[in-house]
Amino acid sequence: MSSVAQASSEHIAPRRIIAFLTMCFGMFMAILDIQVVSASLNEIQAGLAASADEISWVQTSYLIAEVIAIPLSGFLSRALGTRAMFAGSAAGFTAASLMCGFASSMNEMIFWRALQGFIGGGMIPTVFASAYVIFPRSRMAIVTPMIGLVATLAPTIGPTVGGYLTDALSWHWLFFINIIPGIAVAATTFALIDFDRPDYSLFTHFDWWGLAFMAAFLGSLEYVLEEGTRNDWFEDETIRFFALVSALSAVAFFVRVFMARQPIVDLKAFTNRNFALGSLFSFVLGIGLYGLTYLYPLYLARIRGYDALMIGETMFVSGVAMFVCAPIVGRLSAKVDPRFLLMFGFATFAVGAWQMSYITKDFDFWELLIPQILRGAGLMFAMVPVTNVALGTLAPERMKNASGLFNLTRNLGGAVGLAALNTVLDWRMDLHFARLHEWVSWNRGPANEMLANLTARFSAYAADAPTMAVKQLMLMARQQGTVMAFADMFWLVAILFAGFGAMALLMRRPAPMAGGAGGH
Repeated sequence: MSSVAQASSEHIAPRRIIAFLTMCFGMFMAILDIQVVSASLNEIQAGLAASADEISWVQTSYLIAEVIAIPLSGFLSRALGTRAMFAGSAAGFTAASLMCGFASSMNEMIFWRALQGFIGGGMIPTVFASAYVIFPRSRMAIVTPMIGLVATLAPTIGPTVGGYLTDALSWHWLFFINIIPGIAVAATTFALIDFDRPDYSLFTHFDWWGLAFMAAFLGSLEYVLEEGTRNDWFEDETIRFFALVSALSAVAFFVRVFMARQPIVDLKAFTNRNFALGSLFSFVLGIGLYGLTYLYPLYLARIRGYDALMIGETMFVSGVAMFVCAPIVGRLSAKVDPRFLLMFGFATFAVGAWQMSYITKDFDFWELLIPQILRGAGLMFAMVPVTNVALGTLAPERMKNASGLFNLTRNLGGAVGLAALNTVLDWRMDLHFARLHEWVSWNRGPANEMLANLTARFSAYAADAPTMAVKQLMLMARQQGTVMAFADMFWLVAILFAGFGAMALLMRRPAPMAGGAGGH
């Protein structure tokens, strides 16, 4: 090919670049909305006079709806076209955000949050599939890191943004902040997207049964994972019921996928070894991305007593590390075997988690600095190559459907990871409490010495100094047991990432400059 012809084939119309950047911003809004709200649930609970059991549904309703929408987005994007699909999703997400801000009861909030999650979930995979239509392969070394940065940065800085908005304004602005950007995204994408055409004939054979089975399967699974840790898992009748619904619906869904004339989701992409293994890596990345975004704030709140704003300021380091690493990964992805980059990313993340396994009750910003830098860098070095390796060998016509499935695996990884970490954290806390209580007994010299010192300290201003001393000693033991349980969780994550990083060589190296797209 001549240089003139090559330059012509790689020319990208400015309107398409603007449209894509606007789509990336819309995706950023949808992903950010989860962690922004999670940082301020206590304020929302107070504002709506909700109970502790009810407030969790502000998140659960969003996640259940989103996990259903993500795999469905591939079909809707093909049927409606990217223009109508994305602009409509942005407009609906904006309207639902407005109604969430105006909600005056928990029932209203749950309804609008579910609608917000379902509509917003459609934006995320559409961005990644669109990258293949707009950009030539030679540009994917630039585009993929940008997409990976948005996908990982949004949930990382969510606590910072949420804490600031709640502290400076009120919880209503967690939703109102979406209004003006959302209108701009909807209008701009509707005016500029022109790179595909709708195929309304797909609705002729729309698989309604497949949609029902998929919704019941994924929705019930998400409910079990979200609520199981709060309700003693299968000791709770409701959890058992939805677990059964999920299992039966899963069987019906997979049977339907292979029997339907036009299945709601095409699972043939999993016959590609790179895509199947890449989706598995995406699942593990979901555990790390959302799991540590949960563990860090939980430690800072429980042990250090930080409020939402202080937590956000402390965790902002990971976002800075991602931002700095994005262009570096972009340059390396065009020159280095992506499997080696993937191994490096997983190893870096594992080292950061391993350093946190030495955590104490005194860990503060500076002690968390290096682990957070390693976490951010590891996520960027892993996200970009796993996307390229997973999607880089698929045919272009499979991208829209495969992008939805790839995004779904990361979401499910996050849900499974949070449920597992919560459950194991509680179990390890109970174990450490029991062991520490054995050591804090009357026949232990150090315990008696500490108790005597505490009694002497309290006797100066309290009549019941011995009782207060015993209570304080128990609180200290409980705090130490909690810190030890956190250390166990970080150690568990380190082992998981170190082990999976070594599996990268099982994948085939994609063709040079092959690109891909990842997601939330």
